[in-house]
Amino acid sequence: MSESLKSVNYGLDKIFDGAQDFLPLLGTDYVEFYVGNAKQAAHFYKTAFGFQSFAYKGLETGSKKEVSYVLKQGKIKIVLTTPLNSKSSINEHLRKHGDGVKVIALLVNDAISAYNETIKRGAKSYFPPKLSQDESGKIITSGIYTYGETVHVFVERKNYKGVFFPGFVKWESNYNPPGAGLKFIDHIVGNVGWGQMNTWVNWYEKVMGFVNFLSFDDKQIHTEYSALMSKVMSNGNGRVKFPINEPAKAKKRSQIEEYLDFYEDCGVQHLAVASEDIIKTVKHLKKNGVEFLPPPPQSYYDNIPSRLGEHMKLMKEDILELQKYSVLVDADEEGYLLQIFTKPIEDRPTLFFEIIQRMGAKGFGAGNFKALFQSIEREQENRGTL
Repeated sequence: MSESLKSVNYGLDKIFDGAQDFLPLLGTDYVEFYVGNAKQAAHFYKTAFGFQSFAYKGLETGSKKEVSYVLKQGKIKIVLTTPLNSKSSINEHLRKHGDGVKVIALLVNDAISAYNETIKRGAKSYFPPKLSQDESGKIITSGIYTYGETVHVFVERKNYKGVFFPGFVKWESNYNPPGAGLKFIDHIVGNVGWGQMNTWVNWYEKVMGFVNFLSFDDKQIHTEYSALMSKVMSNGNGRVKFPINEPAKAKKRSQIEEYLDFYEDCGVQHLAVASEDIIKTVKHLKKNGVEFLPPPPQSYYDNIPSRLGEHMKLMKEDILELQKYSVLVDADEEGYLLQIFTKPIEDRPTLFFEIIQRMGAKGFGAGNFKALFQSIEREQENRGTL
């Protein structure tokens, strides 16, 4: 049995027994990016990734300090926010980090209780419970800081029937390209600094009642040149998963070190979004100009049958087609999964996306780590940052 299979089995035995229930999460409500030009960023996400216009807040709606565009695809909602003057604190975030994720919003039944419970357990407040309302009802939100300047906002929207939030209007647009088949957020990965991973693992366990159900050390995640460590945190129902990465000592600079250097802090490294047909999705995204990491060597695809073992009998995809689109495949005791990673979507080599299709597997592609990181290292070498 591979290391990835053993790791997954070990974690799944514990997760539902260990997770506490003081913070029941219903899922990810939205992810908010601070960006330099939200109008242009919205056009990019629509054109490249197939997101649809959903909601808007700006000067026309009475918002004098910032503008926000909300885009939707499947159950995924992303918010792109830009300051409208130099006095906004958002500018400091952009100056330091560039475009990136500021808010991971989590859907809850009780935003006041979520805030009180997490603050009681040691969370730092981002803002206390706040009521927002209009003719469509009311929403209660609250927020806490997590790693770096990233925050979790708890959203209670059970009494709201409006398009998104009070202060937003439906975003009407004549330009809505076809979707790419993206369904929901599978997980969100954070990078933290040297020696900080266990600090944040403990934070998620204590403050949010999460469980560490998968762990990988630098003996499992390494190449000839770079290494990292990772632990996957999950809430009790498994709807919200946050892998946390930390760099490890190696001959050269890892992708995590590169991220920390250019983002200048801990932060969200990538969003993994689910597809029901990854080949169809990747075809669509490539046609739209989305750039993916370079493919692994021929030997990677030659070895798929031996790596997957009995799961090959269930595999519906053709290996030659996976190779054609550089899609990676891995398996655990529950099934197999398919995944592919974009290049960074900013000029700074920070944020990127993962497209993932799960065919029963609960893991995160541990068997692909070496091939993936070798691809990333080739990109780092081109950038002169390895």
